[in-house]
Amino acid sequence: MENSRRKFITQASIVTAGMLVSKNTFSAKSYNRIIGANDRVRVGVVGFSDRHRGSHLPCFMNHYKEMNFEIVGVSDIWKNRREEGAAIWSQKMNNKVNAYRNNEELYGNAKIDAVFIGTADFQHALHTIEAVRAGCDAYVEKPFAESMEDNRVALKAVRETGKIVQIGSQRRSGSNYHAANDYIKSGKFGPITMVELTWNVNQPGRWRRPELLKTLKEEDTDWKRFLMNRPYEKFDPRIYLEYRLFWPYSSGLPGQWMSHQIDTVHWFTGLKYPRSVVANGGIYQWKDGRRNWDTILAAFDYGPQDDLTKGFQVTFGSRMHNGDERPAEIYYSNGGELNLITNKISPTGGLTERAAAAMGMKANLLTESALPNNESVVASANTGGDILTSNHVRNWMECIRSRKQPNAPVEAGYSHSIANIMTTAAAHTGSKATFDEKRQEVMVNGKVFK
Repeated sequence: MENSRRKFITQASIVTAGMLVSKNTFSAKSYNRIIGANDRVRVGVVGFSDRHRGSHLPCFMNHYKEMNFEIVGVSDIWKNRREEGAAIWSQKMNNKVNAYRNNEELYGNAKIDAVFIGTADFQHALHTIEAVRAGCDAYVEKPFAESMEDNRVALKAVRETGKIVQIGSQRRSGSNYHAANDYIKSGKFGPITMVELTWNVNQPGRWRRPELLKTLKEEDTDWKRFLMNRPYEKFDPRIYLEYRLFWPYSSGLPGQWMSHQIDTVHWFTGLKYPRSVVANGGIYQWKDGRRNWDTILAAFDYGPQDDLTKGFQVTFGSRMHNGDERPAEIYYSNGGELNLITNKISPTGGLTERAAAAMGMKANLLTESALPNNESVVASANTGGDILTSNHVRNWMECIRSRKQPNAPVEAGYSHSIANIMTTAAAHTGSKATFDEKRQEVMVNGKVFK
């Protein structure tokens, strides 16, 4: 234990030193460059991951010529992916794209203006800090952070540097979600009384990489850099490649799926976090050595704020052993429901004339209608170039040029991370998690959750 503690402290020191170096050294080139309307925007890749290859890449290709962007460098600590990424992007760009062993090399040697960050869940916030301190705008995958300490420091860094950061919450670039947001904020829906969120699959191989594991050798990567500020443990290819199954490298179901759906709650209501969260679940089906649950039920309490948010509950349910991966988001009011599976507004469940008359009240039933510009949600992480993510990448590109805030600014990531960390706290302790706004800490039984 003492040996592990010393190694952890050493690792934390390395990370802190790296952040200071990137703040004081890497930024010199980038801060002195102001992107002009006709300048080509040079982009680096931080982590040539499945997500980057399957989604960032095709979405970038949809817009890069029109927007005058190019990829110029790939940073990945694993030799195989670094070389593969550089080769693929060189072919796509019809020009040499350099490979870098780590982010220090990328920021120290490449002339770049922005980066895609598609690394392991727990690394997103820390890699964002490195990027903005190096003078780069960033497209950062969710979840934004898996600890409040990382969450706070990253938010501070982005605000201090004024960099454009788009969180990968692509629902915020969907026209149907914008229509739902406008409808709720118009007051026509009435106060939200309940939200039901579900995301179910039946996939024993989800987040598993059995074939790829055989190709990963410790000497071909940098395990200590991978761990960043997490406690030291010996090299494990499963943790490296299947990190979504292993806490503290990922929260699993909350960070991967709930973070998308709870973000719409915050967006539609303007609320920043729940008052409390309780959660239950376990590993019921896929007993394959994972640490993170394959089944979870969580309940969130959002307190009264104004006429549109008088207080309501949100439930999130997810299972990995039965389901067809059709993420459900249903908003309820006293007058009916807004269903983001069907993109329909209906009086279903609303206060009928008969029920109202018994209490001397008037019926309250929404008018049935459809959200304009319907777009279906593509659930898979590697969707090729689904319209929501494509729109989201383009919005980021446009904001790099205009310097306007993107659809999913860093504050959105900060808020979904609070809900995510509260869920993790409730799940890991079996107790109700709350949020201390003054301290910006998640609390359980009066103590800060770490």
